[in-house]
Amino acid sequence: MPKVLGSLATHREQVRERVFAALRAQLYDRGFDALTLSGVAAAAGVGRTAMYNHFPDRQSLLVAFVEDEAARYVAELDAALAAATTPAGRLAAFARLQLRRLAEFHLPPGQALAGALDPQAYRRIAAHADPIGDRLTTILRDGAADGSFVDDDPAVLAALVAAALSTRKVVDVAPDGLEAAVGTAVRAVLRAVGADVHN
Repeated sequence: MPKVLGSLATHREQVRERVFAALRAQLYDRGFDALTLSGVAAAAGVGRTAMYNHFPDRQSLLVAFVEDEAARYVAELDAALAAATTPAGRLAAFARLQLRRLAEFHLPPGQALAGALDPQAYRRIAAHADPIGDRLTTILRDGAADGSFVDDDPAVLAALVAAALSTRKVVDVAPDGLEAAVGTAVRAVLRAVGADVHN
């Protein structure tokens, strides 16, 4: 019996991965407003009944997708932060990762997303920003404590840094110019909090 249960769990996970891959591609190509469950199911090679068993509507699909993406992202972020040895190094790693993810991830911006989802679904998606914001605030607090950053309110600084790192204009560049744009933005963020960008 455990083997059957394991097989069912594996099958469900494989279905979710195929559905999320199809959804990701369609979000990039068409945007959320043009998505249909049947279209995602067809692209994923999943029957419509199976699709509705997993995700009863578009909103539940998007919420599940964002939750999955957020969990992967936080794990990637934690690995990048653990590899840095100073607050400035951690802030640079944080900024780089945020900007690279922004360049490749095309959900509608906050207000558009708020209008596309009911309030409960939007709150569930927005909640996934909390752990990311907490990590940024901790980095800024650590930098103030060791004197490498300005000693200002870390919550205010975190809000300003997060806003700067969510500006699509920074990453809406030709692919061969992305790394230079990211480098410029990272240095600007470091300077904004008083870090020495030459170290």
